[in-house]
Amino acid sequence: MTTDLTEGNPSRKLFWFSLPLLLSVAFQQLYQMADSMIVGRFAATPEAGELALAAVGASYPITQLFVAVATGVNIGTSVLVSQLFGAKRFLRMKTAISTALLTTTVIALVLTLTGALGTDAMMAALQTPDNIFTDGSLYLRVYVFGLLFLFLYNVCTGIFNAMGDSRTPLFLLILSSVANVALDLLFVARFRWGVAGVAWATFIAQGGAGVLALILLLRRTRSFDTNGHFLLFSPDMLRRLTNYAVPSIAQQSFVSVGNVVIQFYVNMCGATVIAGFSAATKVNMFALTCCMSFASGLSSYVAQNIGARKLDRIGPGLKAGAAFSIGLALVFTAIYLPFAEQLVGLFIPAGSASGVTAVGRQFLFIVVPFYIIVCIKFVCDSVLRGAGAMRPFMVTTFSDLILRVGFTIVLFAPFREAGIWASWPLGWFLGSGLSVLFYKKGTWKKNLPAL
Repeated sequence: MTTDLTEGNPSRKLFWFSLPLLLSVAFQQLYQMADSMIVGRFAATPEAGELALAAVGASYPITQLFVAVATGVNIGTSVLVSQLFGAKRFLRMKTAISTALLTTTVIALVLTLTGALGTDAMMAALQTPDNIFTDGSLYLRVYVFGLLFLFLYNVCTGIFNAMGDSRTPLFLLILSSVANVALDLLFVARFRWGVAGVAWATFIAQGGAGVLALILLLRRTRSFDTNGHFLLFSPDMLRRLTNYAVPSIAQQSFVSVGNVVIQFYVNMCGATVIAGFSAATKVNMFALTCCMSFASGLSSYVAQNIGARKLDRIGPGLKAGAAFSIGLALVFTAIYLPFAEQLVGLFIPAGSASGVTAVGRQFLFIVVPFYIIVCIKFVCDSVLRGAGAMRPFMVTTFSDLILRVGFTIVLFAPFREAGIWASWPLGWFLGSGLSVLFYKKGTWKKNLPAL
């Protein structure tokens, strides 16, 4: 089912389109959280559970580098397809989709080879402690071999969202999440495979979702009557895709590189801090990605209306997206602050050292009160991204991250891990200010794409 976001009440259209996106990211984060919860709580001893949780967490910033590239391709493809869909240029839209799929496959295979050869070197570069190095490297190696499925899933769901279909990605996420949790329980709780079990569960669930997403997308594109043959690969479409995707990949990758630097400092604090940070960041990312879902919906909304040249609908859409995102942020704040210790404790085996929970609680108490600030950044960035204004979009993200990494380096010596946690809200303030400035100046209206 496709949805035309260029007609009807902006608030109502945006809410009902974004609701499946919210449920999708919620399920995605829940099954990622399930990995850590199950591997931590079903270990033979509390100490083993703590080390297993830390091992999965230690490889997290590296996996996010690969996710960053996949997400960048997703964003670039989604913007291009949304604009062509909004303009009703379906023949060119099919060419764009085919070009994106072929390009994505090549990128995924190159990264798989690179990652498989450099797993141990990447873990060593992060100063991963010896007692979790082997398990962390194993998890990363299995993850790398599933990159093709990860990339196919991301680009396919981005195309579905671009065409106004947020329900199909929700169906795929629910199916993948249920399969992942079931396999986690089978491999870890029953077979006692530990970190390897979590890795293989993710690989299988992600693989199934990627293949099914591709099949459904090919069926969907055949339903558009174009009265002509589209090109399987177009250099012009690749150029346009590159113009949108490369800045997005750079932005996402830069964020991930920054997270690698932050993880480097976290790893210097030892396994207890790594485990607490790993648990807390899972809880934190669940809230942030849920709040971001309305911004993601707004991006598709903006791109379709840019394609239809209905610029008067952008302002009301942004106000609605901001209201939805901030409202959800307030709900998470009201839950997280009083129950921070219990939420972090979900990942920690019974009888584990209380220091792990204390670390996670400290992180949440420093970061959570500033969710509203980052939500403002999310929605303003969505207008920039949907309009294809990638340079200002990159500037806002880079500024946020540079400040976050800088404060991590400066504050680590005097405050240790608390200094690292404080870098989050400090970075958000600058990034949000720039995002609002670019929107108010109308930067997104300049150089609108020819369709």
